Amino acid sequence: MNFLATMQSATLSVRPSSVPLTKTPKLTPLRSQIKLHALSFNAIRPPLSIKNGRLGLSAVVRAASESGAGAGDVKVEEAKEGAGSLMKTLQLGSLFGLWYLFNIYFNIYNKQVLKAFPHPITITTVQFAVGTVLSIFMWTVGIIKKPKISTSQLVAILPLAVVHTMGNLFTNMSLGKVAVSFTHTIKAMEPFFSVLLSALFLGEFPSVWVVLSLIPIVGGVGLASLTEASFNWAGFWSAMASNVTFQSRNVLSKKVMVKREESLDNISLFSIITIMSFFLLAPITFFVDGVKVTPTFLEAAGLNVKQLYTKSLIAALCFHAYQQVSYMILSKVSPVTHSVGNCVKRVVVIVTSVLFFRTPVSPINSLGTGIALAGVFLYSRVKKIKPKTA
Repeated sequence: MNFLATMQSATLSVRPSSVPLTKTPKLTPLRSQIKLHALSFNAIRPPLSIKNGRLGLSAVVRAASESGAGAGDVKVEEAKEGAGSLMKTLQLGSLFGLWYLFNIYFNIYNKQVLKAFPHPITITTVQFAVGTVLSIFMWTVGIIKKPKISTSQLVAILPLAVVHTMGNLFTNMSLGKVAVSFTHTIKAMEPFFSVLLSALFLGEFPSVWVVLSLIPIVGGVGLASLTEASFNWAGFWSAMASNVTFQSRNVLSKKVMVKREESLDNISLFSIITIMSFFLLAPITFFVDGVKVTPTFLEAAGLNVKQLYTKSLIAALCFHAYQQVSYMILSKVSPVTHSVGNCVKRVVVIVTSVLFFRTPVSPINSLGTGIALAGVFLYSRVKKIKPKTA
């Protein structure tokens, strides 16, 4: 009995331990699932440092910050480019505004001087003399760096000085003969001569639309000329001659600025041209007019010397200023664009001179001037159209 009781108790003690053995296979799928999940996690996990999770996280943060910094740099560069473009536009607009303002004052005071003292060649020489003194003064005190110029450059600039001298002389001759408004109406034909000379010397051939836009300009100037109260042939042909010479100067100056041997900026170029023009015109003035600017001569002619000198000086200063600004603009834009801006300036000068001098203007004359100026606007529009390339 004792033996049987012992065997039964041993059997009962063994049975509970056999239960886990029958449930152990059920744990295998769970382990495999854990392994599969671990493999899947490693497959989709970003390539961070396994040893140091913090290092991997900092790498992600640093990469994101670098990416953000790069985008910020692009935005900063775009902002700088936009600001630079805006500054260039404002600078060019300011130059055009000064060009117009100085030109208005020049035309008003110059016309008053020509009325009292009808000697355009002497007046032109005085204007070149004032510009020469200003240029030498600015070089001496260091406001403008004195240019180093070679003999070959002087030879290349000489034709510019010749046409510059002739253009200003013809303009003063026209202003002395006819109304300021009529002179500038005739000079509205500058786009015609600009297109012609640009084609001949620069190889810039106009499109059909540009040629068609020149028709109202020519027609409007012709209509205004037929009904101009102050019309005379001397004033008309002088203004036409100034168109040819000034546009020749613009085209030639563009070629000189492109092909110059050394650094010669636009201000230095204009200053040299002014000085050369003075020395070209002074001997001719002496032989044609003599010396007629002395106080004795002016008083004998019954003129107010102080008033004439003051107005002549103001006109000469404005003359030098607007010419210099004109050259500054020409260095930034094409000759055709410069001509268009010059024609817009005509509108301002015509309106201002009509109001200031109370010039009588007939309806037909106004119509002709309006047609010419509308042609200039059309010209500026179609000039921007680029021909299609095959």
